[in-house]
Amino acid sequence: MDMYQTIDKLARSIHEQSVADRRNMHQYPETGWFEMRTSAIIAKRLTELGYEVLTGRQVCDAASRMGVPAKEALEAHYEAIQSQDTPMDYVTEDMREGFTGVIGILRCGDGPVAALRFDIDALPMTENSTTEHRPTREGFASKNPGCMHACGHDSHIAMGLGTAKVLSEIREHLTGTVKLIFQPGEEGARGAKSIAAAGHLEDVDYFAGTHIAPDDTIDDGDITPGTYGSLATTKLDITFRGQAAHAGGFPEKGRSALLAAAHAAVGLAGIPRHSGGMSRINVGTLQAGSGRNVIPDHAFMQVEVRGETTEINTYMEEQARQVCEGAALMTGCSCEITPVGQAPSQVSDLAFVERIKNMIETHLPQYKVSTEYNSRNWGSEDIGFLMERVQAHGGQAVYMRTMTTMASAQHTTEFDLDEKALDKGISVFAAIVFDVMGK
Repeated sequence: MDMYQTIDKLARSIHEQSVADRRNMHQYPETGWFEMRTSAIIAKRLTELGYEVLTGRQVCDAASRMGVPAKEALEAHYEAIQSQDTPMDYVTEDMREGFTGVIGILRCGDGPVAALRFDIDALPMTENSTTEHRPTREGFASKNPGCMHACGHDSHIAMGLGTAKVLSEIREHLTGTVKLIFQPGEEGARGAKSIAAAGHLEDVDYFAGTHIAPDDTIDDGDITPGTYGSLATTKLDITFRGQAAHAGGFPEKGRSALLAAAHAAVGLAGIPRHSGGMSRINVGTLQAGSGRNVIPDHAFMQVEVRGETTEINTYMEEQARQVCEGAALMTGCSCEITPVGQAPSQVSDLAFVERIKNMIETHLPQYKVSTEYNSRNWGSEDIGFLMERVQAHGGQAVYMRTMTTMASAQHTTEFDLDEKALDKGISVFAAIVFDVMGK
């Protein structure tokens, strides 16, 4: 049997395990830097499959992490996972401190180095609890309040574990090294930069990642081998500080942080757009004030900027900083701006995209390649940090789409997916590795 078809047969043979993995992760979702249980399960499975396993500070550069939760919140979550069937022997002290994520390395002698990336974090959302929602009806809805796998990263984890299993079965047919990167903190663009900064991509010749996507709205196939043009982005937390005072008795003694934030919000919407391409800005939250007759001394905003290129995003960020600092100055307040997430623009290498396209069409014809096989990605994704690092030294990188039917759009409380996509993702990922590393 053709080795590619052997790979597909292996992927399909573990379907029940892949579904179980996905549903396990769906039941116990964890947001960025809280993925302790998730990381422990991944580390345990990879160890059992014979991989060299990196965890904690081995995975992430401490200084490059963004949007890290408070120590107290991390400790509370550590206590919670102890009653969630967590393999605590694999929860390291680093994980307890928020250094989540896992890298599994399979060494198969001399040869090229291939890396695959799977994001593992969930969203701060409350899952639909009605019986119309399949995860609720079938008993695998989220058990973590206010947290949900609403973007499909649970399926990415299952694909990663399945790919690890298939590659371990065919390792005697491979030459080179495989790195499976299970990345924390993709939501909010917080995690990939720290993995890139830790040096894990410096020797990688071929890199691939994917995201599930709806099969009825974007592309017309099973697999889109490449995407390009994701918007670069920066996420900013902005704090204004003023002076509280009685609004009726001594208004002249007050400095309204709320007013500063309001001026900033209006000013941000008025930033001139860039002639070089698309740009975006959004004020997502604004919190201020404690009472009708109190001049607010504190205001907090969550803002994001985006740009068609990294350069345009930098322009938007610089303009946003000037607007906020100016709003603070004109109201007698101070302003603190903290980046909590970042991603560059991302472009797949066309030669590698076409190689994957040809491989699927020739060896896995049961999967249809999308007509637009290198299509525009309109979102933002911090995988760009990993791709840039590979491309900087001459390696090739792609970011794919794995198409599937969805019960509802991503980032909604009713989100669910057709789990047949798991087999497809595992098969294509393992086939890519064999295509570049096969004997």
